Amino acid sequence: MKRMDILFATNNQHKRKEVQSLLPEAIRLITLEEAGVHVDVPEPFETLPENALHKIRFVLKESGLTAGFSEDSGLFIESLQGRPGVHSAHYAGPQRNDAENIERVLEEMKEDINRTAYFQTTICLIWDHQEHFFTGICHGNITRQLSGSKGFGYDPIFQPAGADRTFAEMDLIEKNRYSHRQKAVQQLIDFLHHAKKTG
Repeated sequence: MKRMDILFATNNQHKRKEVQSLLPEAIRLITLEEAGVHVDVPEPFETLPENALHKIRFVLKESGLTAGFSEDSGLFIESLQGRPGVHSAHYAGPQRNDAENIERVLEEMKEDINRTAYFQTTICLIWDHQEHFFTGICHGNITRQLSGSKGFGYDPIFQPAGADRTFAEMDLIEKNRYSHRQKAVQQLIDFLHHAKKTG
């Protein structure tokens, strides 16, 4: 694959680092700052695909660029009827505080025997004026207490299926073996690789 710079529409530097680690060296992410976008991108909808599409449309309009991608992710917990879901980043309030979000989830689940949950990432790519969606899911369980100091978001309380540690106890290489984000990004890479070969 030839060298490619592509806009990733996020202000979350943890996500940017994680996604960049998944990409081949030929693909370099352009940040919102590099694209001249210095505003918080709104996420007004109730589904991940709608928010992802809205974000990339918003950012491309603001930046004047014609291609790029965004993603929206959520933690969906069975005993909480799918919450926090699309509101995962600000579950405890608009301040988007990871510790407070985790505290609320653990408090709401303190009596729950069923700890089943899954992470989902949906990526929306606008490429050649067309919209493409890629989705990855990681099933697992919510632990009863925090464990680990790596990662971000709900990583300290999410243990992926087949693992004996939380995401926050894993380095990026190990986390990417299970990651919902890795699964979606791999689909994105496959698409871009094909697009460059046929374009």
